[in-house]
Amino acid sequence: MNLSCIIIDDEPDAVDLLELLIKQSTEWELKAKCYDALEALAFLKKNHVDFIFLDINMPQLTGMELATLLPPQTKIVFTTAYSEYAVESYTFQTIDYLLKPITLKRFLSSVQKIEPYFSRREPERPISAEADKDYFFVKSGKAFRKISLKDILYFEGEKDYVRLVTLQEQLLIYRRLKDIEQQLLQPFIRVHNSYIINTEQLVKIEDNHIFIGEKRLPVSEKFRSGFMEIIDKKKF
Repeated sequence: MNLSCIIIDDEPDAVDLLELLIKQSTEWELKAKCYDALEALAFLKKNHVDFIFLDINMPQLTGMELATLLPPQTKIVFTTAYSEYAVESYTFQTIDYLLKPITLKRFLSSVQKIEPYFSRREPERPISAEADKDYFFVKSGKAFRKISLKDILYFEGEKDYVRLVTLQEQLLIYRRLKDIEQQLLQPFIRVHNSYIINTEQLVKIEDNHIFIGEKRLPVSEKFRSGFMEIIDKKKF
């Protein structure tokens, strides 16, 4: 099965062994070998992979700490010499938990978990307030927070994160605004390079600005025509 992955581990010998097992036993594409969490974050910002092999015990950021910063849909195979993290690891989208030293037998067993996991998954559908589910989950620390679509005011793109603003709170999501836009349908619409708004929360439009709650947001020329097409349908 053609899958793509990366290895994140600060131990070169462990990386070399895992790379050898992947090449000998699978058809997977190993896109990168990252030796610390910061290197991995930089790579994953610009590249897509199906899943990651993630060591738990690393300097600067541990594997568990890194996992809380990754997009919530990131699929993980944890690798570690310690078994006490096994239960905690499944608070993420964990496919498997490999104890070091990783043997060929155990790796092949993991392959039998990983490939069926992807073959049975359905394609992601865009999120819509009219869909069967009017909520989704956002990773916050080690937990997943349930967010109702109707409560969202807007998404604001920042340098490394997206700020999700609801009626009650603000949450930081480690994703690009473009990726979130692809997951959303109306009543959500992009109005600026930095903003996606919930039109159901729109209070007023004035010149090139809109008002959502007490927040005044710009509408850029790039997105103005598409935005006004939706507004025109609601005019008397």
